[in-house]
Amino acid sequence: MLYGMKGILTDGGNKFMLEIKFYEEADDSLLKLAVIIARSEGKWVFCKHKERDTYEFPSGHREEGEDILATAKRELYEETGALEYSLKPVCIYSVNGFDGIVRNDEETYGMLYFGDISRFGEMPDFEMEKIELSERLPEHWTYQEVQPRLMEKAISVLFQNGKI
Repeated sequence: MLYGMKGILTDGGNKFMLEIKFYEEADDSLLKLAVIIARSEGKWVFCKHKERDTYEFPSGHREEGEDILATAKRELYEETGALEYSLKPVCIYSVNGFDGIVRNDEETYGMLYFGDISRFGEMPDFEMEKIELSERLPEHWTYQEVQPRLMEKAISVLFQNGKI
């Protein structure tokens, strides 16, 4: 494990513990999600879901038989329309507890990537309404307790490795 953090969230007066951990490695079979922190033209890329008024990183669940890099590529295209890009793995992360939307009773693992998008095509008509390119981070995150911490970790690792 590289780094971990815990926080307490409330949901209607009930308290829930949220724990986020970062790992250098984990068994591939554990990886269920891919999250891509992306930039394009020097700006951050955020997605807005059709059913929510919040913003999130391109991300999604791994499909059966799919390797985690293929998951990241598929999700990046489906949620942003990205056609030309580079992807770099940042680290493996896990979430356990309640993130404000989803309650995980067991540790859920994902791969965190950094993407640099050089060309977008038309966005597929799936669950995302639009993307926004911004120099600033959104005020209203979909997963408000998880996404900012993933962003902090990615920036820390990329800066430390001289990639940003």
